[in-house]
Amino acid sequence: MRVAQSKQKNIVERLADVGEEAIQRIGTAPGADRLLGGVNSLRDRLDDLQKRVRGMEGLDKRLAAVEKRLDKLEGKGQSSTRKSGSSSRKRSTTRKPKPTSST
Repeated sequence: MRVAQSKQKNIVERLADVGEEAIQRIGTAPGADRLLGGVNSLRDRLDDLQKRVRGMEGLDKRLAAVEKRLDKLEGKGQSSTRKSGSSSRKRSTTRKPKPTSST
């Protein structure tokens, strides 16, 4: 068991060292400061977007409650149902005779 833990620790240490070296190389590469600045800006924008989406969830719940109240006031019951039949107009089936032309 101890051998497995030491082996695993050794692998983790090696990965950490490689990761640190990679970060150092990226930092010294030309144009890296622009890249890192863009990534940081993207992170900030993404955080802002997440906050806005969380706010939209609250608005969605409030909208559902308002729609429910509106349905009760209108006497519908559910917003997905539509009234039909009573508002439709009945059409006559009798035809008017065609006028005869006098020439």
